[in-house]
Amino acid sequence: MARIQIRLPSQFAFSTDITIYQSHLNYGGHLDNALLLTLVSEARVRFFKSLGYTELNVEGVGILVADAALQYRSEAFHGEVMVLRMGATDLGHKGFDMVWSMTEQSTQREVARGKTGIVFFNYPTRKVVPMPDAFRDKLAWFKSI
Repeated sequence: MARIQIRLPSQFAFSTDITIYQSHLNYGGHLDNALLLTLVSEARVRFFKSLGYTELNVEGVGILVADAALQYRSEAFHGEVMVLRMGATDLGHKGFDMVWSMTEQSTQREVARGKTGIVFFNYPTRKVVPMPDAFRDKLAWFKSI
């Protein structure tokens, strides 16, 4: 069976640390697969905040997650600090791909990697809209190489 392969950029524009709490674990005692995306979502909120935005207000429009792919690389456990690195790739007319990597802080052990497709959305009209030019300009210096 073919497995998902996610290529990461050589550099990331953003990084944040998130500690694994007991509530993030499953019955196997490691990070729950569903809760991994919760951690990625928290990192995404921090990414937008670092640019001066919220997910509901990026130059007057919001964002939606259009798709997500991830690849597990190792387990993560209670008390470990995860470093989530994120960057923007494949900028298009109405969105971009947010690529990310999660590693354990002290050992640099890769835990997971992934990609989240982001589109811009006008919530009052319930329509996908073009990426705001001001956001695209701001992202230009922030974009992963």
